[in-house]
Amino acid sequence: TNLTPERINLIYNPVITPEVFIKAQESIKHPWFQQGEPPVILAVGRLHPQKDYPTLLRAFTQVRQIRQCRLVILGEGPEKDNLNHLINQLGLRADVAMLGFVDNPYAYMANSAVFVLSSAWEGFGNVIAEALAVGTPVVSTNCESGPSEILADGKYGELTPVGDAKAMAEAILSVLSGNTKQVDTEWLNQFKLEICTEKYLQVLKIG
Repeated sequence: TNLTPERINLIYNPVITPEVFIKAQESIKHPWFQQGEPPVILAVGRLHPQKDYPTLLRAFTQVRQIRQCRLVILGEGPEKDNLNHLINQLGLRADVAMLGFVDNPYAYMANSAVFVLSSAWEGFGNVIAEALAVGTPVVSTNCESGPSEILADGKYGELTPVGDAKAMAEAILSVLSGNTKQVDTEWLNQFKLEICTEKYLQVLKIG
């Protein structure tokens, strides 16, 4: 073909919309998100083997042994009963809440101390970009595909090996201790709806 590198344009999913910022400002009634409560670790996604929540729960067990904190998981799915059993088995019932599907995950993101993506694999990992957009530090597995690209190979968030609860726990503890990475606004802009739309218009020579 006559397709040269100069003619290739990379345009990301337009996952950061104005709605994200509006909804992120809404209040949460759940008692764990009130002022003065221990920090909350948040995960969002379907309760499915792909998300590998057992590794997150085992990592949380290690984190909780060192400092007081809580874990909230948003989402529904076929693994719910298995995860509830593991929560009981690990003795985490008092500090883990699976809240099911919520209409506005962005408010939870904005009010959490750290967002964790524990997936074994991903299509892209849109939730990572959304969490960064509302100012929440991210810990993610370095899974295929997406997280490493969104986090710029770890420049803008912590990347841990898939299925490694110990490494995940260490990364979470590091973030909870204040070791967060400053995210470049220009980098995040490429995931914004208006920027992606502008790029499409440029490619199509409409804008």
